[in-house]
Amino acid sequence: MQGVQDRNHLSNVTVSNKVTVITNGLLDIPMLQLLNPEGNETNTDLDCNIDQVLAKRILFSMHYTRLLDERMIAAQRQGRISFYLASRGEEAATVASTAALSNSDMIMSQYREQGALVYRGYTTEQFMNQMFSNELDPNKGRQMPIHYGDMALNFMTVSSPLGTQIPQASGYAYGQALANEPSITMCFFGEGAASEGDFHAGLNMAAVLDCPVIFFCRNNGYAISTPADEQFAGDGIASRGIGYGVRTIRVDGNDVLAIYAATKEARKIALEHQCPVLIEAMTYRLSAHSTSDDPSGYRSKDEEQKWALRDPITRFQAWMQHKGFFDQDELNQYIQQKRDEILAAVKVAEKMPVAGIDELVEDVYDSVPWHLEKQRDELKAHIKKYPAAYPKTSWRLK
Repeated sequence: MQGVQDRNHLSNVTVSNKVTVITNGLLDIPMLQLLNPEGNETNTDLDCNIDQVLAKRILFSMHYTRLLDERMIAAQRQGRISFYLASRGEEAATVASTAALSNSDMIMSQYREQGALVYRGYTTEQFMNQMFSNELDPNKGRQMPIHYGDMALNFMTVSSPLGTQIPQASGYAYGQALANEPSITMCFFGEGAASEGDFHAGLNMAAVLDCPVIFFCRNNGYAISTPADEQFAGDGIASRGIGYGVRTIRVDGNDVLAIYAATKEARKIALEHQCPVLIEAMTYRLSAHSTSDDPSGYRSKDEEQKWALRDPITRFQAWMQHKGFFDQDELNQYIQQKRDEILAAVKVAEKMPVAGIDELVEDVYDSVPWHLEKQRDELKAHIKKYPAAYPKTSWRLK
């Protein structure tokens, strides 16, 4: 790989007098792992500086995320919300990486990073208002459930199209660099999104323009129902970072210590050298892709059970026990408190008025253009004509 960093000259390129064919095997990308599946440290020389306070915050954030997922999947099955995406099995990747950032760093997520918001302090009420699209939803009911966004927490609003956040992250980080901000951008996506053109455009842009951005790929093995070996023939996503001249780290995505250490180092590099870094977290989605998916059609129970033994929460709890950081009674109390809090918040949020019809056309233009006014008026007339079909919206008409 000589010469990759010196893109304007050929002086560093190795010259050979024979045909050399480079294969995936020659890359030999290592995977950082600091905790084995039993929660024992595999490298005691690398101190992650995770004290008891930080460890508890990470653990509780992961547990809360799982509680939220369980409750909202049930709510979707009951017809209370229309859609949900769970992150069971991937909590370490999102929570521990966020813990390694500064609160001033921008996060651009895909749609399975609720753990990042939990860690930064997004409240149960905020989650519910967004998912039920009520009048307190900051998106004003114009987004699907789980499309969160929060300016105060530096968390960019989620978009439905796959991969759009990747070039946006490069652009935002470029702006941070131009403004000499002591902050970076973190961009989350799955390995399936890395098959989109936006991935290649975003990485190349960041590499050429020296953007301080961390591209964080959750390689969970499946793009909905398509396994990784049917998505690409190369060595995961890490090899692509190397190809674009991006500094790259591969890490065990179910290992809190490794994720934290990798992200901490990536942030340091991105900020000090004003350059992009790619992290590929090797993990597994224990849940279905979404509430519209049935994973039994494309993977076996044996496969799921194998990965369940590497559960990131159980693994981190074991490490905390070894360190004397873990209190089972305290955790049980927290889980019960948050379970009750989530259930109560669901009942409140679903009874609140939904966002008003007029708000559909606001916040885009300085003044509402005529064609949107016409469409809005036609929608109002339609709802007034068939009020029984729109029980939650008919009385919100102005």
